Amino acid sequence: MTRRLIADLGATNARFALLDPDGSFANINVFPSAEYDTAADAITAYLATVGGERPTEAAFAIAAPVIGDEIAMINSAWHFSLEGLKKQFGWTRLIAMNDFKANAFAVLSLKPDDLVQIGEGSPAPRATVGVLGPGTGIGVAALVPAKEGWVAVDGEGGHVTLAAMDSREAAIIDILHRQFAHVSAERVLSGPGLVNLYDALCELAGKPAGPLTPDHVTNIYPGCDPQAREAVAVFCAMLGTFASNVALTFGARGGIYIMGGIVPKILEIFRHSAFRERFEMKGRYRFYLRAIPTYVVEHPTPAFLGLRTVFEE
Repeated sequence: MTRRLIADLGATNARFALLDPDGSFANINVFPSAEYDTAADAITAYLATVGGERPTEAAFAIAAPVIGDEIAMINSAWHFSLEGLKKQFGWTRLIAMNDFKANAFAVLSLKPDDLVQIGEGSPAPRATVGVLGPGTGIGVAALVPAKEGWVAVDGEGGHVTLAAMDSREAAIIDILHRQFAHVSAERVLSGPGLVNLYDALCELAGKPAGPLTPDHVTNIYPGCDPQAREAVAVFCAMLGTFASNVALTFGARGGIYIMGGIVPKILEIFRHSAFRERFEMKGRYRFYLRAIPTYVVEHPTPAFLGLRTVFEE
């Protein structure tokens, strides 16, 4: 029996599981990435928690461009060789891909209970699907119909230049330009981006910003801090604009699927935010976007589903 290791290597957390022959996941565990100097250390720590024979094959979803053998993670200090890990752990096969490529493949395995639809729209049959997800960064990918099956297309769409839709957003971006040479979408539409938004809004309000974390910003949203409330509101609105850009770029008439760790945590706020209004706010292409459904994915480990799909090919 071939034991297979599944890993979703993110900047905040490294998630691991064993893929059983029946397609189920066993020994799911999460390790904070910052507690390990290297990816190999995190893998070793996980394998120490599982009994039986060592896995002989592995598949990784990685929060980084997967181009060649050397991997340099963007929001983490981890840097490693795929071939080096394969030899170190004695795997006969190692599949590696960008985490949002894996998330795109996951759409094929999601069930209705995994999804919360925001707004109207219905998927066109066998049409391209767009996938995006704000977390420590923001990932983007697409699932494209092919002659036989589907093809996942990954990219680095989170690093496109962020655009403003009104003077308030323009003022926020102007402030961020003082800190960052390039204000990408990820500088706002991510966990650290929530803090960037909060800090910029405090500056616009002429008040000092506290040393907050992303969780602080979202957790005090219902409280008395108006800049925290506005930061979350602006985040949701700008994510709507970004999601519509993804939909138009890929022609994603099969739907936009929102993954990542942030949106499911603020789902009730997100439902009533300006996200969907901004998603459709594309002038002459409002009709096109109005027909496209947008979903929040509540499955806790979609990358595992995508990696399983690749193993089954």
